[in-house]
Amino acid sequence: MLDKIPNLRHLRAFSEVARSHSISAAAERIFLSQSAVTQAIGKLEARLGTSLFVRRHNGMYLTDSGELLVHRVDRCMAFLRTGTREAVRIADRKQDGVRASVHPSDQMTNAHLRALLALQTATSYSTAARSLGISQPAVYRAAGELEGLLNAVLFEKTSIGISLTRAALRLARFALLGLRELEQGLFEVQEMQGADSTLIRVGSMPLARTFLLPAAINRISTLKPEIRVDVLEGPYDDLLNRLLHGELDLLIGALRDPAPSSDIQQEQLLTSPISVVARKQHPLAGRGTLTLDDLHGYPWVVPREGTPARSLFNRLIAAQDPSALSGVIECSSQIVIRELLLGSDRLTFISSHQIEHEQQEGILTVLNIDMPPVERPIGITTRKDWQPTTTQRLFISIVRSLAQSLARTTRIVR
Repeated sequence: MLDKIPNLRHLRAFSEVARSHSISAAAERIFLSQSAVTQAIGKLEARLGTSLFVRRHNGMYLTDSGELLVHRVDRCMAFLRTGTREAVRIADRKQDGVRASVHPSDQMTNAHLRALLALQTATSYSTAARSLGISQPAVYRAAGELEGLLNAVLFEKTSIGISLTRAALRLARFALLGLRELEQGLFEVQEMQGADSTLIRVGSMPLARTFLLPAAINRISTLKPEIRVDVLEGPYDDLLNRLLHGELDLLIGALRDPAPSSDIQQEQLLTSPISVVARKQHPLAGRGTLTLDDLHGYPWVVPREGTPARSLFNRLIAAQDPSALSGVIECSSQIVIRELLLGSDRLTFISSHQIEHEQQEGILTVLNIDMPPVERPIGITTRKDWQPTTTQRLFISIVRSLAQSLARTTRIVR
């Protein structure tokens, strides 16, 4: 991602000129020459292919594109400052008594952040260098410079190689959030120029995979065929971690109660009924109303512990019949669950919406069980500090519309 982000020094110069309306005033504030600031603005405008300022006799004023970009640049710089402050607070100092006249985050370069983020996933400087396509000494030098800026230990040798310290991990999180802001700004500027290249990163949970997400992607692709959508599936905890680190824009699927983090917000779109499901030829299929006693002795494949559906299963099924947990298979893959059901007399506890296609094909069926109605909330999860682009807001509105249609069709009360 850093390869697509403009030079941070140029962005700081741009922000200062926007704030002061003056090249000379900006140059004085960021300790650069006026010619260097002028050159930085020129390179930034050339890279973006648009004017960021209107030059007037009484100063420089932002264009519409400039207004969009400066908002994102300032948010990026705020994230970098927060990350630096948090990292310094918890870090081990490299030496005592070092005071910088300039805030460390204002001296960070693309090379510093590139090394930090590469070493987050690499186990050595050489591995990080290969992933970046640069020399090992360049990565080592950038990492050392970053430690010097913060006067903090950020990288340490472990039994498996180079690892980030707790302070470095904190800094990396906020750095990534800041870089996402710059990426969002570039999307917005390009959209204003009529070349929308927005990327929407979505974490998808089971129900979203079968209806909401495919339908939403198809609809927005019709409206904006040039945009990109990146879909990631996985366990909720992994998706949530990626969301909090800026690697995902939103999650679509079952909501958690209580919310697992104070940094997220959840929007309920609908509730989805949970049912006991079996293969169409199961011994219990086609019978009248069944009781929980009728399920005794049949093996189960159920969601993993910690998921809303598993909590409901434990409370409504396993609590009444502990033998249901004997030989239970835990699985989050709908494909594997389907094949397990088709090849045995196993039962599962799943949203009926997730097996809509299998029901239409006549291979799976919902058993008629006499038990209290069971529903789980389905919706969108985002970071509280996330500010979507126009295109991303459009995508979310499409998801909301589709959810409302699904709720009306199946007579689900939101």
